[in-house]
Amino acid sequence: MSVALRYTIDHHEIRRWSERRGGRPAGLGRVGRRIAGLRTDFPQYRIKAALRRITCGGFFDAFETARWGFVCREETEDGQLSRFHRFVKRATRGQAPSVRDCVL
Repeated sequence: MSVALRYTIDHHEIRRWSERRGGRPAGLGRVGRRIAGLRTDFPQYRIKAALRRITCGGFFDAFETARWGFVCREETEDGQLSRFHRFVKRATRGQAPSVRDCVL
């Protein structure tokens, strides 16, 4: 059985998805005044990484500036909450987002 991916640019949906899984907005640092490398930080699953917590406002400002979209799964195949997500190039009208465009 395949678990469907969902695409959104809605800030409330993204925030709700992240918070339900214990995720917090994070970045990999800054380039000048811009936040570089948006991530959702799951502290309980963190592998040594240089993530820096940022505010939701800063996170979504960077999300909009970079014109990202958000691809995620709600559940794993066995019905558990999935933490799978990727930031992708924002889809344009009539174009479906591609997981191949994922930012890792």
